[in-house]
Amino acid sequence: MDRDALEKLLKSVADGTVSPAEAEHLLRKAPYEDIGYAKIDLHRGIREGAAEVIYGAGKTAEQIAGIIKAMYGEGEKSILITRLDADKKAKTEEILGGSVPLHYYTDARIAIAGSIPEKTSKGTILVATGGTSDQPVAEEAAITAEFLGNHVMRLYDVGVSGLHRLLSHIDDILDARVIVVAAGMEGALASVVGGLADCPVIAVPTSVGYGASLGGLSALLSMLNSCASGVSVVNIDNGFGAGYQAAMINRIGERRPEDKDKGEKQ
Repeated sequence: MDRDALEKLLKSVADGTVSPAEAEHLLRKAPYEDIGYAKIDLHRGIREGAAEVIYGAGKTAEQIAGIIKAMYGEGEKSILITRLDADKKAKTEEILGGSVPLHYYTDARIAIAGSIPEKTSKGTILVATGGTSDQPVAEEAAITAEFLGNHVMRLYDVGVSGLHRLLSHIDDILDARVIVVAAGMEGALASVVGGLADCPVIAVPTSVGYGASLGGLSALLSMLNSCASGVSVVNIDNGFGAGYQAAMINRIGERRPEDKDKGEKQ
């Protein structure tokens, strides 16, 4: 159940089409569903504004398909699955047997079960990379943000070794509401973008680089030590986390009027 579904339920109680007892029954069963190998958090959409996301790595195709079916059966019509390789995706799709459509994004290793959500946020999230090799992590961030209803602009291969490539897109940088920067090697791009942008910058160190990059650790430390204000850092290769955080920031200014009123009263 998400916030829209909760609001619809409450309105139905108010207009008498759903009894209080029926509503109570629905809310009692809503917190989570135990399917043995997973306890599915069905209240997350109410608490956080987005349903639980399935982390595909480490799960079998049978488990992923089972979680999808349970969530879909409880009214979650758009379900995000991250870190899903192509072979496991094919097996999951076979198990689902067409009962739930599965849309797959190869570069991001992400699948969307059910319908693809509409874009509902007004601001633009800019996703930039230092090089083409950072693109899989960047795509994980971009698809995640799009799944959460955001307009996303991609700006790939604009690293500091050819700074003119980045500067030729200064208008795009200044127009963005949130920027995600995925970079490996020394991870300097996040600081450069942070020094140009007037919006939050989320830095994603990637495990791209030669030996002394230490699997992304060098980029991580560089980003943590950025002298540019407004730069925050997520974990190595965590495109999902960056995309999710960017979506949360983007929708802060678009909350419902009653939420703003509550904030003013406090």
